[in-house]
Amino acid sequence: MAHMGHSVTLILIMAAAVLAPLLAYGVARFLPVPLVIFEILLGVLIGPDVLGWANTGEVIDTLSQLGLAMLIFLAGYEIRFDQVKGDTLNRAVAAWLASLALGLAVGTLLAHGGGFGKGVYVGTALTSTALGAILPMLRDAGDLGSRFGTVTMAVGSVGEFGPVIAMALLLSGRAPGRSAALLAAFAVLTAAAVFWALRPRPPWFAKVVAKTLHSSAQFAVRLVALMLVAMLGLAQALGLDILLGAFAAGLLTRLVLDGASPESGEEVLAKVEAMGFGFLVPLFYVVTGVQFDLKALLDGGRPLLLLPVFLLLFLLVRGLPIRLLAPRDLGGRDRSALVLFGSTALPLVVAITTLGVQDGQVEPGEAAALVGAGMVSVLVFPLLALRLRGRAGAARGSAAAERAGASESW
Repeated sequence: MAHMGHSVTLILIMAAAVLAPLLAYGVARFLPVPLVIFEILLGVLIGPDVLGWANTGEVIDTLSQLGLAMLIFLAGYEIRFDQVKGDTLNRAVAAWLASLALGLAVGTLLAHGGGFGKGVYVGTALTSTALGAILPMLRDAGDLGSRFGTVTMAVGSVGEFGPVIAMALLLSGRAPGRSAALLAAFAVLTAAAVFWALRPRPPWFAKVVAKTLHSSAQFAVRLVALMLVAMLGLAQALGLDILLGAFAAGLLTRLVLDGASPESGEEVLAKVEAMGFGFLVPLFYVVTGVQFDLKALLDGGRPLLLLPVFLLLFLLVRGLPIRLLAPRDLGGRDRSALVLFGSTALPLVVAITTLGVQDGQVEPGEAAALVGAGMVSVLVFPLLALRLRGRAGAARGSAAAERAGASESW
């Protein structure tokens, strides 16, 4: 009977995963709502607090953990530090470090007796940025290759990379010295893997990749899966968080695929993304919705009060340092838009709060408030940022027209 329950739950979860893009596509004609919002909301709908159709168990939880690992893996893959460097990257790192200090202080104050451990989960969640959510919007707006897009890419990249490192450093073993040593060991082993990845590929490698790309062998996809589980296993063996292993695997995979032929690399990535975004990642988000403590949030107690507080803290903890340390060549409206984009957070918030609940450090109601605030940030902040960018562009165009008119009359 338990197996039957798992089967029905899995069918419901995958049905929700199929329905989510249909809803997102339909609503997108009126309002660009990120797909992840529908995945979580549908999970809440079929979960125990609403319809009561789905309940998670060991099998579903294992698949959800794989989805979390794939989500962080793909986040690591999409980061291109080679495109953001110099003063822009330095300012983004400085802003994130300031956010981390603020986040840890605020998280510990809000821990409600939970101590520094809970403060780390809450604080690091407040410093994250949903790079995967804002990149498509920048691309659609034609801003990805602009100066503003470069700065936003830097802020978003550090906002995804930094929290993962902070989690590994501050929570592994609960002893900072031991955590630093373990993190250093992981860094050395990862550097060795990177050195291997940067070496020129032998001729047979590209041939095998190309030859098996459209066959049942799928050598490159299997190699990617091996790198993911190997980095996850390495992180677990060293007592580090799985987020770090998945993230490092994503960075490493980009190096390996970039070393192969560009055409094959793009096709391999498309297959990996299909496996991730087609099955594992939406399963993780729907399960997050199923486990979402809606009852605690709607009971009118502390969790409900915390939701607007967390939303404001995203702007203060993450946004204020970004505003203060933004490159000086950005105008006022662009700085404000950068704050809104940088304060947009959801995927890592979901991942971090999920681990916090599993570790017993974060209460389900608090996790629901944080995830709820992240959902509101993804819905509201990017739209406001794009509107500011549109007004800034109109203002620049008007000023240019006035200058042109003045020169003609002169």
